[in-house]
Order: sequence, then C-alpha cells, then structure tokens
Amino acid sequence: MMAYVDENGNITSVPPDPNRKKTVINQDDIQIGVARNTNSNEPKPLRKGKVTFFNESKGYGFIKDLETQESIFVHINGLKDSVKENDRVTFETINTPKGLNAVNVKKS
Repeated sequence: MMAYVDENGNITSVPPDPNRKKTVINQDDIQIGVARNTNSNEPKPLRKGKVTFFNESKGYGFIKDLETQESIFVHINGLKDSVKENDRVTFETINTPKGLNAVNVKKS
C-alpha cells in the first residue's frame, strides 16, 4: 500500500495529479529563525493621565490617558513618585504580552 500527502497535508491513497497548478515560492521569501520583534519594549513618548485606581497594598492600579481615554495598567515598580487616586501624572508606556504598561510615572 502506498500513501501520498495532498496539498493540504492530508494522507491519501490517491497520487497527486502532476498537471495541477503548482505554487511557485520565492526562495528569498522564506524566513528561517525567529522573526524580528516589532513590538519593542522601548518606552514611548511622554503621555499625560489621571490615576483612576491604585491599590497600595497590592501594588498596582490604572491610569486613564487624557488624550486617548484608554485605561493603562501601572505597577508599583513603574512609579517614580508615590501616587493615589485622582492624581494627575505624566508617564511613558511599554508593550508587554498582556498589553500596555505605564512606566516612569511622575506626578505633574
């Protein structure tokens, strides 16, 4: 018994049709290794916001960006000054696997 693999990767007993249209692949388009990370962890430009929630005992909270109105997570490790709810702050953001994080947070 012979087994063949079709164009979708499925095993079949029918041999492939040689007259079928073949896909041409450019050798230069093949990428070997890990793709370059376009989401760098470099801080983004300074932003302004307002602390909407901060739990000192757990060490995290959220800042509402005044320009985009999005809520951004902040951890106590990203603070330059101590903050509390309703403080106006300036901050930078970094991309993490879970989304944006505020860093270098200072009262303004």
